[in-house]
Amino acid sequence: MVISAQSRIAIALATVYLVWGSTYLAIRVGVEHLPPALFAGSRFLIAGALLLVFALWRGMRLPASRQDFFRIGFSGVLMLVGANGVVTWSEQWVDSNQAALIVATCALWIAGMGTLGSSGERLNPMAIAGLLIGLAGVAVLVGAGIDARLAPPLVYLGLLAAPIFWAWGSVYSRRKPVACTPFMSAAWQMLIAGAVLTAIGIIGGELPRWTWHPDGLWALAYLVTFGSCIAYAAYYWLVYQVSPAMLGTYAYVNPAVAVALGWWLLNEQMNAQQLAGTAVILFAVIMVTLAQSRPRKPVKADHVV
Repeated sequence: MVISAQSRIAIALATVYLVWGSTYLAIRVGVEHLPPALFAGSRFLIAGALLLVFALWRGMRLPASRQDFFRIGFSGVLMLVGANGVVTWSEQWVDSNQAALIVATCALWIAGMGTLGSSGERLNPMAIAGLLIGLAGVAVLVGAGIDARLAPPLVYLGLLAAPIFWAWGSVYSRRKPVACTPFMSAAWQMLIAGAVLTAIGIIGGELPRWTWHPDGLWALAYLVTFGSCIAYAAYYWLVYQVSPAMLGTYAYVNPAVAVALGWWLLNEQMNAQQLAGTAVILFAVIMVTLAQSRPRKPVKADHVV
C-alpha cells in the first residue's frame, strides 16, 4: 500500500505530538534516580548508535564532507545539549507538566526565526496573533511558578532559553541541508551531543551519583527507543517537509499530553492560574494551524542525499 505524502506528514506529526508529550514524564522519573548530564548523554549515545546501524543497514550514505559534519554537530549541540540537556537538568526541580508548558515557546521561536533571511517564510496576521497568544500563556505559567517559588529563578531562565536553542537548531538544519538522509543526520547529531553531555557529566562529577535503579533504567530505555529513535527521527524528517510555523505546533500539543500523564501517573497538580495558561496555549495552536498557508511542496528524502 502506497502512503501519500500528506499521510506520512500526518503520521510523523502525530508521533511527535504524542511521544514527545510523554518524554517529559520519563525525564522526570529518570532524574530522580540518575544524574542529568549522564542520563541525557547515555540516552543520545545509545539512540545515536542504534540509528546509525539502522541507517547503514538501509544503505544510507555517511555525511560527505567536513562541512556536513560541522552542520550536523552544530545543530545537534544546539538542540540536544542546549535545549534537551537543559530541560533534563531543570526537571530535577520543575514538574514534568510545567517544563513541557514552558518549553512550548519553541513554537514561537521556530516560526519567528523562520521568517528571517532571504528565504524566510512570511506569517499572516492570524498566525502572528496565535503565536503571541501562545507566548502570553507561557508567561502566565512562568509567572505562577516564580510566584510560588517552585524552583530557583535560574531554572526558569534555563527553561526559557532551551526552546531558543531548539528553534535555532531546527531552522539552521532547514536552511543548511547536508548530503545525507535525515536519519543519518539525526544519528550523528545524537552521537555528537551524547558525547558532549557525557563529558559534561564526567567533568561535573556525576559518575559517583549513577545508580542502576530499575525506574531510572526503564525511563532511559523509553527515551532511547521512543523519544529518540522514533520521535526524534520523525521530527528531523519533518524539518524538511513542513513550514517552521507548522513544525512548531508540536510544542503546543506536547503540553496537553504531558499535563495529563503528569496528573495521572505522578500526581502533579496545577492551580487555577496554571490551568488558564494551559488553555491559552492550547487555543493558540488552533489559531496557528488554521492560519497556516498552503504547505510547500515536500522535499523527498532522496533529494537530500
